[in-house]
Amino acid sequence: MKILVLGSGAREHAIILSLVGEDVTHDIVAAPGNAGIAGTVPTVELDPNDPTAVTNYAIAEAVELVVIGPEAPLVAGVADELREQGIPVFGPGKAAAQLEGSKTFAKRIMNVANVPTGRASRAATLAEAEAALDAFGAPYVVKADGLAAGKGVLVTTDRDAALDHARTYLEQGSVLVEEFLDGQEVSLFFVSDGHTVVPLSPAQDFKRLSDGDEGPNTGGMGAYSPLPWLDEAFGSEEAFVSEVLETIAQPVVKQLAEEQTPFIGLLYAGLILTSKRDSDTDRGIRVIEFNARFGDPETQVVLPRLESPLSDLLYAAATGTLSTLDRPTFAVASAVTVVLASENYPAAPVTGLPISGLSQADAIAGVHIAHAATAKRGDELVSTGGRVLSVVALGDGFAEARARAYEALGHVSLEGAQYRTDIAARVAD
Repeated sequence: MKILVLGSGAREHAIILSLVGEDVTHDIVAAPGNAGIAGTVPTVELDPNDPTAVTNYAIAEAVELVVIGPEAPLVAGVADELREQGIPVFGPGKAAAQLEGSKTFAKRIMNVANVPTGRASRAATLAEAEAALDAFGAPYVVKADGLAAGKGVLVTTDRDAALDHARTYLEQGSVLVEEFLDGQEVSLFFVSDGHTVVPLSPAQDFKRLSDGDEGPNTGGMGAYSPLPWLDEAFGSEEAFVSEVLETIAQPVVKQLAEEQTPFIGLLYAGLILTSKRDSDTDRGIRVIEFNARFGDPETQVVLPRLESPLSDLLYAAATGTLSTLDRPTFAVASAVTVVLASENYPAAPVTGLPISGLSQADAIAGVHIAHAATAKRGDELVSTGGRVLSVVALGDGFAEARARAYEALGHVSLEGAQYRTDIAARVAD
């Protein structure tokens, strides 16, 4: 199958590595890609946010499936244009992508579908934001209503900092002030063809920059999968996944279908497991947010464990035939990814610096590197953004996976680089 993957980050590299690793050989092209992706498959200079350019390329090159990685092309309506031309595409249309593009829209869908989530108040002015902050109380949660590359959320006990955050994003639109929910967070992916919904395996990511969940929010500094502590909390991972499927994912997809905005693609549910509230049977699962695409860095630990062919899932979702497939299966291996970020990330990352040691890191058993923000400068590999690499390791247990990931990181050299040292520490054997 000829597949076009749109995007240039570690998530897209992870998707491509999963497709390349299948028993069937595909003709894969990435646009625009990065240096690491270009070392795996051919890349083309194509604006992934331009619906016309993407569609014209897909038609000219007889592309059989387009996989949209990042959120921006979805909100720009790239999937809509492709579908109008009869090209199978994995990714929701512009209307359904509002689940990520507008937190106000997402809250409305959840309320109508009776999906458990925290209370929220939309604020269009600083006075409205201030009133909502006082109504909910500390800790304060302020979210940009639109896309913010994973950095539009602030959780703080400092009221002035919350107001400053609101002030910043009110310049771009509205904000949501939400009640604070305390508990373990879980990321769970669902593949949907607009009607049928199929779950993948849960993961947990680390949003804060520094060890111990300190520092500012980022796009994600690491992740691990599976989540062994779900067995204790829910009896089994399968029981947890089934509950989220039945009470959250399916109702949301059903509601979007009823509103004539079918969700075709990857539904990312960002969840929090709060303490029991209403009864002994209420496990307190609440939705923090939805994304309309694969999460980064969770994709880097979920897809390496996937045993079923990823291409089958993506194509079936794009063509409305997901109900014909068996539920995907996953290896029992433990997966850990640690993100290597540039100096001064997330504020103003230092870029353009040389990177070395990747061949030594890649040579470690169970390790591979997903490139996020890299380019070639002559024969030299250089950084081009904030999150530069995802070092991914598989192991027989989390102790082995963590040891491999951090051993690999020890070989990578990037001036001023930073990474967390506590990814998956709590689940290490």
